[in-house]
Amino acid sequence: MDRRTIAVTVGDPAGIGPEICIKALDAFAGRLEQGDLRLLLVGDAGTLQETARRLGATAPPVISVDGIADAPPAAILPTTPLSGPVEIGRVSAECGQQAYEAVRIAVEQALAGTVTAIVTAPLSKEALHLAGHDYAGHTELLADLTGVRDSVMMLAHGNFRVTHVSTHCALEDVPKKATPQRIGRVIDLTHQTLRALGIAEPRIAVAALNPHAGEGGIFGRHDIDITAPLVEEYRARGLKVEGPVPGDTVFVKLRAGQYDAVVAMYHDQGHIPVKLLGFGVDTATGQWTALSGVNVTLGLPIIRTSVDHGTAFDIAGTGKAQASSLLEAIDYALDLARPATHQAVA
Repeated sequence: MDRRTIAVTVGDPAGIGPEICIKALDAFAGRLEQGDLRLLLVGDAGTLQETARRLGATAPPVISVDGIADAPPAAILPTTPLSGPVEIGRVSAECGQQAYEAVRIAVEQALAGTVTAIVTAPLSKEALHLAGHDYAGHTELLADLTGVRDSVMMLAHGNFRVTHVSTHCALEDVPKKATPQRIGRVIDLTHQTLRALGIAEPRIAVAALNPHAGEGGIFGRHDIDITAPLVEEYRARGLKVEGPVPGDTVFVKLRAGQYDAVVAMYHDQGHIPVKLLGFGVDTATGQWTALSGVNVTLGLPIIRTSVDHGTAFDIAGTGKAQASSLLEAIDYALDLARPATHQAVA
């Protein structure tokens, strides 16, 4: 396996995926030409080539190839061609099918060992469902394609790392999903990934489910009866795990460097602090100035990272999309693909 080769799925072609992919080629042009990196874009060739033309891209030309054996440093592994030009910014079943097919192809390449990792641009869950693929998102789709039923989502913004016990589900279902087995699985994969990233003795905090960790049982007993005993088991084994730490302070402590990662109990508990730090805005105009952050799926037999934002249909096709999160995701995938780390993460 050439550990420099990353498959990048374009996501929904009606969103900002094609634009940020072309901008990534521009940003990495020097490294691509020097042979430090190979990027294989997986998506509709016509859409990518038209996007490159519209942006006036100076990146290496995006050439469509049948396979990657003799592919240039920047190439397109095409999906089934679209029936016509993309209606940018509009949800459609055809674009949902395109996004699904790109992920399927990239996973096949990764499982075959022809690419070292996959990086995914955003897809539309609504379009995915219109195409007949009833997944809550990328994480669940990847789990199904790789035969894994207990994967874990990690969001990272620099050294600010958060893993999730539950993700796309109703809040009322979170306590039922936050079992000792599931919390333990998330702690284990978080620990392994931090070790893979070069942290010898990871410090992990487990966020409380309830306000003030239940306040002695006044606000619920989940943290007292479920999380606290489990954390003590890990501490007895010599691991640096703390919790349950109240959710209103645990992320401040993470930002202060007291922990290397936090295990969050549910989607918004973990997503909000990462996006608040990673997304920059111009307060005068209300426009995004930066979209930083990486989504990593742990527990798969392949390495997968992703952008930490959506399809942004409202700005698709305008040239305003920020590629910073995609650039970070590609570099994060390369870090995880180092020879000594792949086995630990998988």
